[in-house]
Amino acid sequence: MKQVSITYASVGDNYKEKDPLKVFTQKKAKSTRSAIRDTGVIEVTASRGESAYVIDLGQYYLASTQEGLGTKNLIADAMMALGGKKPYYEAMGIDTVATIVNDLITVGARPLVVNAHWSLGSNDWFSDKKKFKDLVKGWTKGCLMAGAVYGGGETPTLQGIVNPTAIELSGSAVGIIRPKKRLIVEENLKVGDAIVLIESSGIHTNGLSMARSLASKLPKGYKMKLPSGKFFGDALLTPSHIYVKLVEQLFLKRVDIHYLSHITGHGWRKIMRAKKVFTYRIYTVPPVQEEFTFIQKHGSLSTKDMYGIFNMGTAFACFVSPKDAETVVKAAASCSLKSFVAGVVEHGSRKVVIEPLGITFEGSSFAVK
Repeated sequence: MKQVSITYASVGDNYKEKDPLKVFTQKKAKSTRSAIRDTGVIEVTASRGESAYVIDLGQYYLASTQEGLGTKNLIADAMMALGGKKPYYEAMGIDTVATIVNDLITVGARPLVVNAHWSLGSNDWFSDKKKFKDLVKGWTKGCLMAGAVYGGGETPTLQGIVNPTAIELSGSAVGIIRPKKRLIVEENLKVGDAIVLIESSGIHTNGLSMARSLASKLPKGYKMKLPSGKFFGDALLTPSHIYVKLVEQLFLKRVDIHYLSHITGHGWRKIMRAKKVFTYRIYTVPPVQEEFTFIQKHGSLSTKDMYGIFNMGTAFACFVSPKDAETVVKAAASCSLKSFVAGVVEHGSRKVVIEPLGITFEGSSFAVK
């Protein structure tokens, strides 16, 4: 079979263009913080640019975030059109909640409320009652898995903006940080910290535009079979892990958590999400799922490309005191998650060094705050 060559910038996100705009937006956002001064509520400035924004309510902190599924549900639509009978949209509901709450918990917050925002191109989308009910079931299930209440949502019909046959899935969440010592921001990160990587279930919610582009060029598309016999499309639609219970276990076990990073867009560059000038040296690389190997082979991507785009088998990084590294591994196991004491934070220029693969990501390749 002829291989194809694709780039993420051409089919998905062009981070070189978008990331500077994120930094610009954050600078403008900072200028609004005085608007709540008369309420006695104070923003936690150190949370600016993190995956969730935090305010100080005196007795506790409150965190909020918003996220979206991206284009993953277009693969669900394609598999259904190919005759797939699985409850794909139930998985999409879980996935969207997962990407929201997995961001929220990186600052130490316990999710309280998750709200939905589902934008439609046409009300005809609701005509498939099973698909809609599966989505609601999945969203509800995701909230229960996260220990959060499903508060409500908005379902705007945006003709002319959203494709008439599509739905855009996103939402927001609010969480509580109590006691206040649970707050996690980058100032706690230090040289010598152990880097513990937690397994993903697969591709999760980033890199799907590239996977879709690849599928469109394959002779059997999403019906291409992986070595396990599973269809490529089915593998891509595996629901994301939700890491809420893991973080709660770490707190209960009194783990000294210095930083947390949800590895999504930018791939393993997200290991250096903090602005602090450290070198993140990885000496153990977790195994990758077969869909990643398939994408690399048929998309003619380098190993560096793969680790710079996808989660490559790990979607959550814990930075902890070395004495707590094995406790993290045991806590992950209690949540049915595999984990790996994979590296260490060192003095040096800001970069991620993946020693077993001979890959280095310089700090200049990733700046979102």
